Amino acid sequence: MYLSKNKLFQLIFFTILVIYTIFNGGNSNILIQINFIALSFFFIICNYNKNYNTQLKYFINSNKKSNFFFILFLFYIIFQIISLPIEILKIFSFEKYSVLKKSFNTVKFYSISYDPSDTFFQFLNFASLFLIFLISKMIFQNNKHKKRFYLFISILGAVSSTVAILFYLNGNPDYYVIKNSHNIGSATGFFINRTVFSVFLLFCLLSCFEQLKYQKYKNSNKNFFYYIYLRLFVVIISIGIITSFSRIGNFLFLITIIFYLIDSVIFNKKTNKSFINLLIIFIIFDCFVLGMYFGIPKLMERLYFLKDEFNSLNDPNLVFFRPSIIEFSFLQMKKFILFGYGGGAFDILFQLEFKNSTNLYADHSHSDIVEFIGEYGLIGISFLALSLLKFFSKKETYLSVNLLISIYLIVIILFDFSLHVPIIQVFFVIFYFLNSRQFKN
Repeated sequence: MYLSKNKLFQLIFFTILVIYTIFNGGNSNILIQINFIALSFFFIICNYNKNYNTQLKYFINSNKKSNFFFILFLFYIIFQIISLPIEILKIFSFEKYSVLKKSFNTVKFYSISYDPSDTFFQFLNFASLFLIFLISKMIFQNNKHKKRFYLFISILGAVSSTVAILFYLNGNPDYYVIKNSHNIGSATGFFINRTVFSVFLLFCLLSCFEQLKYQKYKNSNKNFFYYIYLRLFVVIISIGIITSFSRIGNFLFLITIIFYLIDSVIFNKKTNKSFINLLIIFIIFDCFVLGMYFGIPKLMERLYFLKDEFNSLNDPNLVFFRPSIIEFSFLQMKKFILFGYGGGAFDILFQLEFKNSTNLYADHSHSDIVEFIGEYGLIGISFLALSLLKFFSKKETYLSVNLLISIYLIVIILFDFSLHVPIIQVFFVIFYFLNSRQFKN
């Protein structure tokens, strides 16, 4: 079998994504560092290819403003880490200045960030995202390459879901790097958190659907097993999402099926009938078969993802429920509205506020948008937002799948913390890119 340069580079890239996935989505400082080093070396190797290097230069030249604002954002994160004289710190973070004055500390230099170490690793994480975007621009050049990426993600999702289901059926024991014993009642696979796992599988499900949507019956004998496997992957991935019992994940799962059904029946006449039938079968399976197995109340509970949170609003003693944590995050965001308290420093602020919470504390807010603004302030978030707006505001055409991804983004950024996990950030970046006109150009 002949292995072209494109296939070789894509295989290396896929290997890096597998490492991200197996080790909890790359969600630790040591993994962020390892992935950054691996991506940096890979980026350098890619640039030795003249074709890739030419494409990269063209992309950089045609997106100067977008790249400029993102680099400013990276420099701003570094600025949060730099130690400043305490009197100058007072200008940028009066709240931290007040805390330091009360402690009578003799040290005269402090950074804006409450946790400079974690903030530095967040810098590495965002730098890795930028490298992934540039690498994707170089190694994925046409629809054939996009299809190959989708197939890989489909297989990765099916394997991850199979592992999760097997562990779930055996009581979720800990096994080397897989730590599931803390969450016995749901499937989490290679991930510690079930919601992050379900969001990861949603992208894998999208990859399957995008391949099945335009299934062609020409040369059907050649592609027969290919599409059989894809349907099998869809079933396995769907079971993984359902057994995660993540309310947000299951809510978005149903939204995904309904979205593809509406798009196929009303807006996209090229969609084949077998795909539409598959979607209808899944709706019947999810609503009736699972309804009989779990019971209708349990089924509705899976989709009503804010039920417990609304119930907890009237109980002031429930400090660790989503609304209470979001409220605390919002108050911290207002205190550090301009310059932020530093990427990854939320848990430090939480422990400073709730000193008597024994060994319980929250290391993240349950609202990504509130936490991001709190971490980087309006100054930092403005650089990031301008970078994204400059890129997406061009006269581009986007495929319908990006609308669905945007729905994911809105729900997650308002009610969850999955966007802080590296592999979820990577998937958003790659999927948005592969479904924009920038990819084809």
